[in-house]
Amino acid sequence: MSHESVWNHPVVTDAQGRPLDVMELRGLTVDVIVGLYNRERVTPQPLRLDVALFLDARQAAVGGRLANTVHYGRLAGELRFLLDACRFELLESAAEAVCRYLLAPPTDAAPHALLHAATVRVTKPEALTGWAIPSLQVHRTAEEMVYRTEAKAFGHVDVIHEGATYGVYRLRVEAGKAIPPRADGHTEGMELVLGAGVLLAGQPVGRGMAFSGSDVFGHGYDNPTATEQTVLGVYRPRLVLSEGGVPGEMAAVGPGRQYYLPE
Repeated sequence: MSHESVWNHPVVTDAQGRPLDVMELRGLTVDVIVGLYNRERVTPQPLRLDVALFLDARQAAVGGRLANTVHYGRLAGELRFLLDACRFELLESAAEAVCRYLLAPPTDAAPHALLHAATVRVTKPEALTGWAIPSLQVHRTAEEMVYRTEAKAFGHVDVIHEGATYGVYRLRVEAGKAIPPRADGHTEGMELVLGAGVLLAGQPVGRGMAFSGSDVFGHGYDNPTATEQTVLGVYRPRLVLSEGGVPGEMAAVGPGRQYYLPE
């Protein structure tokens, strides 16, 4: 058995002392910008991600509903999006951001079972050109996570994780509300639509579609559905939530990228 195939994570129990079930997503590898050095800030390199999710799968086993477990296909796309968008400088930042995203409470647009804890391992297989393989493994529990949420005219913004130069946020759009085009002084961003039924610049946009660049701040999202919808955003610099957004002009919608596999 190879070194990379060996992965140990702790046993986590529920309130009754029973071991929780573990769902693993292993070997997710994405070519991304990651690292501190100049060469690493301009040239993508592989980053491997392994995650273990601790949950109680009994209800899903009986009821057969995805909302009672974790849709690992969509989760894989969302984690790929985070690795692409954040451009982490440190493995520590990548592991923490992934943990915080995994353990954030579910939304109406992306329901899933309650996760009690998560183990995350990030690996840079080519960082040392074959001398060695650096990796970092962390374990976090849901009860230690604190998330800030701020009310907005369109709904709420959840602060998932903030690094030195970027922030990860969930924009939750209430039924019948809309996010107007913004002009908040950000230089770039990426946005991933998590729910179904969202309109972007008046046109339907599929679940799992992402848009990037400076134009994303000129995008207006409408939620004509009867339930809350969510847009996952990564922005540079971080959002200043205590200040009101500055209205902007509607920007043309360029080609997007699909992060979900066909269902």
